[in-house]
Amino acid sequence: MKFFVDTAEVDEIRALTALGLVDGVTTNPSLIAQSGRDMSETIKEICGLVDGPVSAEVTATEHEQMMAEAAKLRAIADNVTIKVPLTEAGIQTCKALSDDGASVNVTLCFSAAQAILAAKAGAAFISPFVGRLDDLGQDGMTLIEDICDIYSNYDFKTEVLVASVRSPLHVVDAARMGAHVATLPPKVLGQMFKHPLTDKGLQAFLDDWKKTGQSII
Repeated sequence: MKFFVDTAEVDEIRALTALGLVDGVTTNPSLIAQSGRDMSETIKEICGLVDGPVSAEVTATEHEQMMAEAAKLRAIADNVTIKVPLTEAGIQTCKALSDDGASVNVTLCFSAAQAILAAKAGAAFISPFVGRLDDLGQDGMTLIEDICDIYSNYDFKTEVLVASVRSPLHVVDAARMGAHVATLPPKVLGQMFKHPLTDKGLQAFLDDWKKTGQSII
């Protein structure tokens, strides 16, 4: 499973890339707004930090305007992936961009039917939002399972990119189901390191070592 980082905070991305765990980055207009920075400058800097795809989202809602924004975003760096919403205009734009050789991430997916449309339009990634479905009392991971099952029946190249991840359990469940990518807020990625028995065991090792009076260096 590939890990993307879901943030537009450059310092967070830089710190996580040092761990060797970052395969790509996803941004959206809300994350860019939270960063308080210029979108183009931010995307360019992020693209320089990671080798993998960096999702940059259009803000237009009509096809022609989406295509114009996509052209500007594609010019920022070779590893920009254009993110479009799962609407009729978004799917039309996905098809046009994919046919032109662009990498496209179709976002705001909440049903398996929508995921089929994105795959047929040539999307590189489909982004189902599991946490937002959970918020409505639905099981977001069931959607991931359905999409993975459907995609496995056909020769779809679209990768399942699990979004709106709220906990390490979402990541583990998605990995069990065969999802290709999980995009994680830095907080959730940090939580994946944690287990009380790890902390307890490490402290015991250190305490015992201290009693020996030895030093490795």
